Amino acid sequence: MAERLHLPFLVLSDADFVFCQAMRLPTFEVNGMRLLKRVTMIADKGTIMRVHYPVFPSNSDAAWVISQLSE
Repeated sequence: MAERLHLPFLVLSDADFVFCQAMRLPTFEVNGMRLLKRVTMIADKGTIMRVHYPVFPSNSDAAWVISQLSE
């Protein structure tokens, strides 16, 4: 997906919700599908340094990430 969309960042795939359950990430269900709510994480060498949730408005992530990386 990341390659197809030409994303300049990594995307975590957690189809079996193992990471999601371990981190107690927020989910919701629609049409019988379990989906992960929008969460942004900044990680460094395998350690999660910052978490942005809830993400609102939906276009606020980029500014939040830039501000966190600038600190």
